[in-house]
Amino acid sequence: ELKWINTTSDEKIKNLIKYGKVLEGMNRNASKHAAGVVITPGPVMNLVPLAVVGSSAGDIVTQYSMKELEENGLLKMDFLGLRTLSIIEDTLKFIRENRPKEQWIDDIDKIPFDDEKAYKIFWNGQTTGIFQFESAPMRKYLKKLKPVSVKDLSAMNALYRPGPMAFIDDFIDRRFGRKRIEYLHPVLEPILKETYGIIVYQEQVIQIANKMGGMSLADADLLRRAMGKKDAAEMQKQKDKFIEGSVARSIPRDVAVKMFDLIEQFANYGFNKSHSVAYSYLAYQTAYLKAHFTEEFIAANLTHEVNDLDKVALFLEDCRKFGIKVLTPDVNSPTVYFKVEKGRIRFGLSAIKNVGVGAVEEIIRARKELGRDFKDIFEFVYKVDLRIVNKRALEGLVLAGAFSGLYRNRKELFNNIEMLINYGSKVRDAVESMAGGLFGDSFDENSVTKPELAAFDDWSREENLKNEREVMGFYMSGHPMHQYELEDRSFSNIEHIEDIAETGMDNIRVCGIINNLETRMDKKGNRMAIFALNGLRGTFECMMFASVYEKYYNVVTPENPVILSGKAEPTGDVVKIMADEAIPLNTARKNLVKFLRISVENDNNVINNLEKLKQYVSAGNGGVPLMIELLEPEEEGYMRVRKFISRKYNVDVNSTAIDKIAGIFGEDHLFLVPGKQ
Repeated sequence: ELKWINTTSDEKIKNLIKYGKVLEGMNRNASKHAAGVVITPGPVMNLVPLAVVGSSAGDIVTQYSMKELEENGLLKMDFLGLRTLSIIEDTLKFIRENRPKEQWIDDIDKIPFDDEKAYKIFWNGQTTGIFQFESAPMRKYLKKLKPVSVKDLSAMNALYRPGPMAFIDDFIDRRFGRKRIEYLHPVLEPILKETYGIIVYQEQVIQIANKMGGMSLADADLLRRAMGKKDAAEMQKQKDKFIEGSVARSIPRDVAVKMFDLIEQFANYGFNKSHSVAYSYLAYQTAYLKAHFTEEFIAANLTHEVNDLDKVALFLEDCRKFGIKVLTPDVNSPTVYFKVEKGRIRFGLSAIKNVGVGAVEEIIRARKELGRDFKDIFEFVYKVDLRIVNKRALEGLVLAGAFSGLYRNRKELFNNIEMLINYGSKVRDAVESMAGGLFGDSFDENSVTKPELAAFDDWSREENLKNEREVMGFYMSGHPMHQYELEDRSFSNIEHIEDIAETGMDNIRVCGIINNLETRMDKKGNRMAIFALNGLRGTFECMMFASVYEKYYNVVTPENPVILSGKAEPTGDVVKIMADEAIPLNTARKNLVKFLRISVENDNNVINNLEKLKQYVSAGNGGVPLMIELLEPEEEGYMRVRKFISRKYNVDVNSTAIDKIAGIFGEDHLFLVPGKQ
């Protein structure tokens, strides 16, 4: 269509095309590398052209790109901020605030690097919060590797990359002597000995090219870069140089070719040893703090992850595993962020939705001014500045349970917030009026009549938990699944999500509450569901395809407790369930249970306990039959199991009789046996 341009006599059009060809392919604007700093042996302006870009004040940058700078022999350094360093610093601060002086750590770089307890964190896969070692697949490899040094951690950190990852199992087998360590040529042994004959680091590639291929260190680095950038022409050039250099050193050509192929396979994704060691050094420090100062370490992490609800949930789960109690939000123990109190972690008020740092600081100021706790909700609303602790902040605090020490009925408090704000404002106005008076009279709070709050029945426990999750991202004072512990213990077929975090499971069955439900159209225009299943065994990401959702749409509803079945697959740090069935949990006892199984050891108490049981069972057709399972110890820790099914006595599994029976045998010994649907 533009052929006519070549024959036009219009000078403007000719010049337009002429200049356009010059501009074609050029950068449209100048940009800068945010963390890149150029270091030169003298004044920068004497060595490289400069420009001013960015803000009105202007930032001085080089006109050369990174590649051009390197070709001219200049050094570019990246300086990056690292949250882990702040977490370590805050952990040390918490230690000083909560521990005796002899336990303080003055210099984190001087901790012992052979601490068994710290390495056990890696052995056990307890690496939530451990720098660079948190993912589920990484935890799997750490359990196999059982690292005992920073060198081991560094190797694992470098191997856990897309290319070298294929060698991890081989590396571990060689380390423990299950596989023979072999080298393609003796010249490689000094280079690869520390990594059991496997190329792990980029520095090893450079050494191999230098020692085996006779290349200079500068040329060896060019080889590494060419491979990383997949520059085919440069790679062929370097390959020829490597092979000829190897042959010149009396190394067989076929060995040199094999070695280059290995280098080529590795160098696409290889990692710097200098980076890996530095990262692993930090990882060990975080593991040491987690092992010896668990409460302080988790509190510091919670503080820094306060805006990432998924991360907060992970650390709260860590608290459960380590037996650390998390104290609920409380306006009479206000803290902006998380902190440690006598071996427990206090929840930071700023983690509550709509409660900002400024609001928490105002609560802290008012309480400090009082010199004691707020005595009731009325004192609270006139002592704090309600322009800062506004209505939305008050609502968030109520829903989170932060006023429970002052007023138990959350619903009543929530529905009277406007009245309380009006009262607080009147009192503050009266205080300010008297303070500005001629005689500066002191204020009597009783001079302003306290309002009578409108009465409301409190929310149910389930509603309170739902509200907590709404403003904090998780259930704080309990879990709605606790009322279904018997069902959960009986119907779930995994102990915890971590059991399948690496392998997945073809036929998983797990109980939980449906959260974050979304429905969307598939390619065929049919509605499917995506949701989270939040239970006592972990939180799963779930998907239900349209053909299944059509059947269970009335069960898969927000906050509904269900028994979910399907296929579980690990994806990164989460486990996803492709659901194929959803059964309402609140009707499971009625619709699913075939027997009530009581599983107990056959000891001296059995006969007596079975006699007690009779008063809570009935003869006839009501309820379900009892199954008594007697466990008899045998040699080497095995148990012989004998089962007896009562044909005479039944029990109503929906009645309070279950609680009475649990009181006799212990609730962990009762199970619902499914058999009907």
